[in-house]
Amino acid sequence: MANSPHGGVLKDLVARDEAISAQLREESYTLPYLILTERQLCDLELITNGGFSPLEGFMNEADYKSVVENLRLANGVLFPIPITLDISRADVDRLSVSSGSRIALLDPRNEEALAIITVEDVYTPDKVNEAVRVFGADDPAHPSVSYLRSRVKDFYVGGKVQAIKAPTHFDYVALRYTPTELRAHFKKLAWRKVVAFQTRNPMHRAHRELTVRAARQRQANVLIHPVVGLTKPGDVDHYTRVRVYEAIMQKYPNGMGHLALLPLAMRMAGPREAVWHAIIRKNYGATHFIVGRDHAGPGKNSHGKDFYGPYDAQDLVIKYHEELQIEMVPFQQMTYLPSTDEYQPVDEVPKGVQTLDISGTELRKRLRTGAPIPDWFSYGEVVKVLRESYPPRNKQGFVLFLTGLHNSGKDAIAKALQVTLNQQGGRSVSLLLGETVRQELSSELGFSSEDRHEHVHRIAFVSAELSRAGAAVIAAPTAPQERSRQLARDTVQLCGGSGGNFFLIHVATPLEYCEKSDRHGVYAAARRGDIKGFAGIDEPYETPEDANLIVDITQQSISEIVHTARRFTCASFSWGLSKMSTTSSSGPVEKSIREKLTALLQPSSLTITNDSWQHRHHAAMREQAGNGETHFTVHVVSNAFEKKSTMQRHRMIYAALSEEFSQGLHALSLKTKTEAEVAATAQAATV
Repeated sequence: MANSPHGGVLKDLVARDEAISAQLREESYTLPYLILTERQLCDLELITNGGFSPLEGFMNEADYKSVVENLRLANGVLFPIPITLDISRADVDRLSVSSGSRIALLDPRNEEALAIITVEDVYTPDKVNEAVRVFGADDPAHPSVSYLRSRVKDFYVGGKVQAIKAPTHFDYVALRYTPTELRAHFKKLAWRKVVAFQTRNPMHRAHRELTVRAARQRQANVLIHPVVGLTKPGDVDHYTRVRVYEAIMQKYPNGMGHLALLPLAMRMAGPREAVWHAIIRKNYGATHFIVGRDHAGPGKNSHGKDFYGPYDAQDLVIKYHEELQIEMVPFQQMTYLPSTDEYQPVDEVPKGVQTLDISGTELRKRLRTGAPIPDWFSYGEVVKVLRESYPPRNKQGFVLFLTGLHNSGKDAIAKALQVTLNQQGGRSVSLLLGETVRQELSSELGFSSEDRHEHVHRIAFVSAELSRAGAAVIAAPTAPQERSRQLARDTVQLCGGSGGNFFLIHVATPLEYCEKSDRHGVYAAARRGDIKGFAGIDEPYETPEDANLIVDITQQSISEIVHTARRFTCASFSWGLSKMSTTSSSGPVEKSIREKLTALLQPSSLTITNDSWQHRHHAAMREQAGNGETHFTVHVVSNAFEKKSTMQRHRMIYAALSEEFSQGLHALSLKTKTEAEVAATAQAATV
């Protein structure tokens, strides 16, 4: 028998309002409308299908304040996460929002009317207090705090909604169950006990063993209930994950498990999120819910410490057990025993017995390099799906991003690279010259700082889409601002999927040459003031500090530069990305740094820049005739940094390079990030 809904009644608003849906749709054409955000769309779907029961709309101020402060609605019912409809001041004015007004809520994908909200109140939230109370700290390292700061608008609208229709989905339709439908499914199969398993990651053998073990111990069935709404930045896309889930479901005992998708926008709120997840699974009919160690935790805060304790989530679910009326199943960490070819909980393995595990970092490395993934870790069908979505580096798309002054030669280099890569074959090749893209996609933009930034953003977006499809992309805007180049890198790495390989090439041709050889008089016009915001004249060009390749057409021919760039891209499709200059090759110290950090950190991105020439006046450099390797900038993206502070990350690197320091290495400038931190930066920047 399915569990009772939270609050006693399942609030299936789509079913409740079905008789008047046509009338509501007609009314919606006459009403002011609001196009929802992706998060609001997820929230509305779970409000109207009953997943968020007992909610019947977006929270008014009384409910919001009570939930933030006390984890309860104003009527006292347990509910730990504020579900709010945020709008801007411009929206408030445009929609004439006031108590009693009705607003049509539109699907952002097709602008279909999904519901009508009757406004109860409009209020200004205390975002800092919301961050502190709900997420534990007003710390932008938390993805939901970053979202709250950068994307949530200034006003919240509270009120109940009437459902016109459920959002239309075109992917995995057969796996999308409403609470009413899933409850009917359990009843038809006579499932009296159901253990729900929440996940936002691919599943492997250990997850299958864990869930089967949990079900057998409780004489229950298993509901695999993965999130396919908004998850943590940098997570595997839901298309790939669902194909993995479909494959692994075939490995469950016949009739034991069922797969259903949950359109939830996660908040990564740790303990509060675990209680929220339990309520949602209760509404879907589950009787048991697996709560993991650091359940829905976002990782490290800005001080390098975990946002939440490892068992805070389990403790909070236990605290509210009587009200939740769903049995918590603690997540047991599983490990493989080669001697018996089985998985066992870590705390049940006898001392001295050999165990095997593969970390997430190691799995990603094996996928990128094509290295084998053993059968004891995952199933062949699962690995096949992951390899299709994350092919080896030599089959992935990439972006060569050329930046430099006008007339620096970057366009000529880009065109020559396009010809050369087309000759090489194996990938489609796309060329995105700055001026061409401006004419086709950015004709309304000028040359102000913000317009230039938006221009680069658009180039980065198109580049990411193409590289995700396996293309080689050559982009050549001026991109004079460091923040724009960083946004481009982050956008490609976040949105490019397996093609998120970004190489920055600085065409460092001197301004004097660029201006002297300008046949079209563009620089002269800029000098006269006819052109405003011109990089190098009245707009500074910020020299890249993290370029992977530095070239200069006054020192090398276009053919030499293209040859070097080809060698560079070929070499870079192995572990690590290193800075190269066409004027000198990597020295033994730089090679040693790259080899040791690659072995230690297994990075997804490693950029090493030899800055020694900038310190040629220092004693250490003079002792090496000005040609030594004493100063380097190192940028590393690695999941080995997870749950480590900045200081701890730096100490790891210094310890690994102790020999190099003893032999003349003088200083390192370090920038260390995890893949999730890179993804969060890009997500915040794309607002």
